[in-house]
Amino acid sequence: MKLEVRIGGRTRTVELERAASHAALGREGLLLRLDGREVAADAVEVASGTYSILLGGRSLEVRVQPAADGLEVHVGGEAFRAQVLDPRTWQAKRGGALEAEGRQQIVAPMPGKIVRVLVAAGDAVEAGQGLLVVEAMKMQNEIRSPKTGKVEHLLVAEGQAVNAGEVLAVVA
Repeated sequence: MKLEVRIGGRTRTVELERAASHAALGREGLLLRLDGREVAADAVEVASGTYSILLGGRSLEVRVQPAADGLEVHVGGEAFRAQVLDPRTWQAKRGGALEAEGRQQIVAPMPGKIVRVLVAAGDAVEAGQGLLVVEAMKMQNEIRSPKTGKVEHLLVAEGQAVNAGEVLAVVA
């Protein structure tokens, strides 16, 4: 699959291809070409929108969330805005942003503490709207809604400690 990705005003060509490099493990790896340069990669989605990626020997946790103008990508404590220029894959019904469908469980991407609750059960929310703020490793991360809908359940309160993968809220 070939995509063009715009990050920080720069457009990069990304090509992904399945590779049999992990055949002994019973799964396939990825061959990644970034602007024509080959990089060995392996990616696993560990939670909705959260990926564990081995890229050129480095381990990264990457969170991808829909944003009004494309995607918001969080890597190593930094946030980037990205636009994937492949309309067949990423353009959704509204404004080109990726939006989840159906009932969505919002999970903690890492262990931390809830420092702010921005919505209440029953509130209507838009895709990309902030729901909660989780503090982990002295950094605050806003957890956003993956879809337009209604907050069905809010399972945490301010000051509460949470574990990675713990369900924080449900948006339907």
